[in-house]
Amino acid sequence: MSSFNFNNQSINPSKIICIGRNYVEHIKELGNEVPDEMVVFIKPNSAISTELHSFHQEQLHFEGELCFLYQHGRFTAVGFGLDLTKRNLQSKLKVKGLPWERAKSFDGSAVFSDFVAIDDIEPSLSFELCIDNEIVQMGAIELMIYKPREILAELKTFLTLSDGDIVMTGTPKGVGIIHSHAKFSARVFQNNREILSACWSAI
Repeated sequence: MSSFNFNNQSINPSKIICIGRNYVEHIKELGNEVPDEMVVFIKPNSAISTELHSFHQEQLHFEGELCFLYQHGRFTAVGFGLDLTKRNLQSKLKVKGLPWERAKSFDGSAVFSDFVAIDDIEPSLSFELCIDNEIVQMGAIELMIYKPREILAELKTFLTLSDGDIVMTGTPKGVGIIHSHAKFSARVFQNNREILSACWSAI
């Protein structure tokens, strides 16, 4: 199983729970409708990768997101994640009313920073994603349709979360194609203070 380190422990998520269409401007960006209820899909453990790929059967798109680590019944840590998407395939599946797994849950479709422990999941958390030193995405809890506490409460109504699971909370506008050799860098802020950073070179 794919794993990562947190507080000197090896964390093995059983699954990654993803929230779709959680930023209004991103919904508009892709020409989608604002959903009547929370959009949820899952990536398996095998989706986790330490490498950022630009291609997997087709050109991949990036979606930067605030992510939370679930432990002991609550979110205990925050990180940054990239939800990689086969956009052309996803569009074809959506037109046919078919599930997204082929476009969202393939091997290597989830890339994460380290996670940082937090006491409160809803202080002023925000992030920015840069590609080749240019800011392409900026997100924040205050811009989300569903806030982390709402997300967790809703997930618990129909899904068992296991310690180590990761919840990705949706992406703001600014998504786009991953180009080989592009330099990605992300920063997460708490009350405007940087608490973590990460970088990847796309291959």
